[in-house]
Amino acid sequence: MRGPARALPGTFAVLALLVVCACGAWPGGDAANLRLMVPNTPGGGYDTTARTAARVLEKTQIASGVQVFNPPGAGGTVGLQRIVDEKGNGELALQMGLGVVGASHAAGSKVAVTDTTPIARPIEEAGAVVVREDSPYRTIGALVDAWREDPGRLRMGGGSSVGGPGHLLPMELAQAVGIDPRKVAYVPYDGGGDLLPALLDGRVDVATSGFGEFLDQIRGGGLRVLAVTGERPVGVLPGVPALRSSGIDLVLDDWRGVVAPPGISDTERRRWVDALTELHGSRRWRAELRRHGWTDVFATGRAFETFLARQDAQVAGLVRRLVPE
Repeated sequence: MRGPARALPGTFAVLALLVVCACGAWPGGDAANLRLMVPNTPGGGYDTTARTAARVLEKTQIASGVQVFNPPGAGGTVGLQRIVDEKGNGELALQMGLGVVGASHAAGSKVAVTDTTPIARPIEEAGAVVVREDSPYRTIGALVDAWREDPGRLRMGGGSSVGGPGHLLPMELAQAVGIDPRKVAYVPYDGGGDLLPALLDGRVDVATSGFGEFLDQIRGGGLRVLAVTGERPVGVLPGVPALRSSGIDLVLDDWRGVVAPPGISDTERRRWVDALTELHGSRRWRAELRRHGWTDVFATGRAFETFLARQDAQVAGLVRRLVPE
């Protein structure tokens, strides 16, 4: 299934700002040009996570001026290729998650997440089934009833390419309610930043993505969440049921991770881990978890490395089962 994937041109320019780690001097000097790469367009879940982390690192004086930049493409596999190509670069990291894992298999990428250096898994976020406020579907049950009658009529937009969580969610949901996934009219977008306007202007009827990407519009009354995909309801979405409590046996959570290029030194890896561990322990970060409705699943070291390898294998099987050849 693996095939060539294009890396970013070497001329891609990134403004590098001065960074000072409160936990000690970065290898090679007292400061470093630390960059956090987001492999999707601005406004999506990865972007929100990365920019929130960079802001908290700054405000807590753990690090200052961490540069976040967005090289989108191919569901995140352009960024994945870039991080692997930057072998030995201890000043660069990739904000990634389930979507990048799935896209790497669906797109036949020649690199995998297991080719990177795992740093940390900070959060997990439930997926959501979202419609416009003026949608005729007021409950997940009403949506499923209409979907069963004519699966191809409803345009299901997802904030990921084929193989990502935005795609796997409607496919798994279809199977759970007795619909042939091959009949699902799925429309992919490269992150929630692109999916949101498509939902608002009617290019898709339903959005399947992390709820955090739409939280402002949900709170503002322009969008309605029919259900979330975690084990239980989410505190920032009062009154919204989980799929299981609506009689649909499906749980699908998205997670966010940070990985670095292969071949970095143990000291460089430790610096990244220490900075994110200090971030995780800060009161400002706990406040951001509550504000965004994120679940704290912090893991580093062997625990995250094992999780990443297991996810890669599991998602490869899901993609083979749910994605047409």
